[in-house]
Amino acid sequence: MRARKKSPDETRETQAIGRSRGGLSSKIHATCDALGNPTGFHLTPGQAHDLQGADVLLDALDEVDALIADKAYDAQARVLEPVTAAGCQAVIPPKRCRQEPREYDRQMYKWRHLIENLFQKLKQYRGIATRYDKTDRNFLGAIHLASIAIWLR
Repeated sequence: MRARKKSPDETRETQAIGRSRGGLSSKIHATCDALGNPTGFHLTPGQAHDLQGADVLLDALDEVDALIADKAYDAQARVLEPVTAAGCQAVIPPKRCRQEPREYDRQMYKWRHLIENLFQKLKQYRGIATRYDKTDRNFLGAIHLASIAIWLR
């Protein structure tokens, strides 16, 4: 008996690879603590919006005083309301297209470099920067292995 052949949609879902302007790619969504150490990861296809990763990672945030993110996460119903309902401060600059610009802590927003530094540390590992793994399970495992090395530094 032969194995059932998977449809292209099923294959893409297990690989977290999507077609964007630059070709086939994946997005790594991550969270880090106040020291810049990784605390959570989620993979999506390259063409997916950042809010798809936020939906998964925001559920895992507990006992956080502030959420610092870029303009892509300026979504009232999906990010800002759940964060403020949890008693957390949202430090997210408003998008230009907002009708009523809201205030945010500009000094605290400067700490966003910690997540950028985390991605820079992750991409020091060649397998993460170029994604040699085919399945998302193996690639996420490599990311977790690299993050353990970052924690041990």
